[in-house]
Amino acid sequence: MTFEELNLSKSLLNALSDLGYVNPTPIQREAFAPIMAGKDVVGVAQTGTGKTFAYVLPILRLLKYSNQINPRILILVPTRELVLQVVDEIKKLTTYMSVRVGGVYGGTNIRTQKTIVYEGLDILVGTPGRVLDLALDGALKLKNIKQLVIDEVDEMMDLGFQPQIIRIMDLLPEKRKNLLFSATMPPKVETLIEEYFVEPQKIEIARHGTPLEQIIQKAYHVPNFFTKVNVLQHLLSNDESMEKILVFTGGKKLADRLFEKINISFPDKVGILHSNKSQNFRIRNLESFSKGEFRIMITTDIMARGLDISDVSHVVNFDLPNNAPTYIHRIGRTGRAEKEGIAISFINEVEEEYQIEIEELMQMQIPMEKIPEEVEISDVFSEEEKPKKGANRRPYLVDAGRKSKGAYHEKKEKNKKVNLGGKFRRTERKTKTVNRGRLKRNAKKKK
Repeated sequence: MTFEELNLSKSLLNALSDLGYVNPTPIQREAFAPIMAGKDVVGVAQTGTGKTFAYVLPILRLLKYSNQINPRILILVPTRELVLQVVDEIKKLTTYMSVRVGGVYGGTNIRTQKTIVYEGLDILVGTPGRVLDLALDGALKLKNIKQLVIDEVDEMMDLGFQPQIIRIMDLLPEKRKNLLFSATMPPKVETLIEEYFVEPQKIEIARHGTPLEQIIQKAYHVPNFFTKVNVLQHLLSNDESMEKILVFTGGKKLADRLFEKINISFPDKVGILHSNKSQNFRIRNLESFSKGEFRIMITTDIMARGLDISDVSHVVNFDLPNNAPTYIHRIGRTGRAEKEGIAISFINEVEEEYQIEIEELMQMQIPMEKIPEEVEISDVFSEEEKPKKGANRRPYLVDAGRKSKGAYHEKKEKNKKVNLGGKFRRTERKTKTVNRGRLKRNAKKKK
């Protein structure tokens, strides 16, 4: 099927032609008719399959010209970067249309964003926190919203946006259409759908948690931070196919530490991006990486969701995420637009439990590789990386993943525990503590 076979306007077809798009992806093809028919839709598809166009195209096809001030379409996304990307995608598609679109997000002057709203919008894209701030302030009127889109909803739940999303949905008109798109569907999202969606049509292109087939996965068992640095530097120096690399770390401090190490070996070729950096810094670094000026981008999970950066050859999980769906989103930054990509993970002893959960979600093993013999194995461990007490560290350092058999196996005994009334016991202990305190106070009064 081509886009010309969909019920698109000439303006949209011309814009798609300018962008070089000919064939819709499965999620774009399957979601078009239900959204055009005015149904609530839940779309589940792997990251990198064009979910943004899947909801934007039918929305634009249905959108009629209006000069009213208040927006009619509200799109919620988890990060500032994704706000900017979605706004940019809509602007590209509306080259031959008269559509007003704007983006709002936290971390910047709210007065400037109030001005954007006051000037009038057809489509508003924003992060939940800033949208709610503007609505409660009275600057943003939600009474004319006809369609709500929640994109990357599982990420928003992980970031703690659930209260803001629910508050926004309560402020919206009851007569509206709801669209939800994500690559994974955790229980919190299912609950949200049950409470707020009306007979939604679910479109599941692939079982949630299924990675794209064109992403080649592999991993190394690596004991600690310094050995991970050594392995990464070895791969960057010896693998010519690593042309555009996105490196995920477990936090902002780790990202800064890794940047200091890698930038010495690859000066002016490494960028860094996380939430402690200013908005202008983040935008500049993201543009430099997108244009190929940076070969390596070190980041946190701020770049794991939704962002569409073309031609990322490799994703490296320097630290394995403790949330299985996040792994799916991370590796989905490569292998986009049906191109092949490679995802490499470094896994220490603590992270082996995360590996088990990830493999259970994917229903497949991550192939393990041997650490090259020439890579130096460090014996310096941080508190978080130290092997468990009683473990013989020396064999672990010697092997360092060179004889790994993977982690897709039966759960450990400690992970088979059942709930034996822990909450009750905590309450009981707390009550006893209060009673002992009361007894002591009474004894003092008697004296």
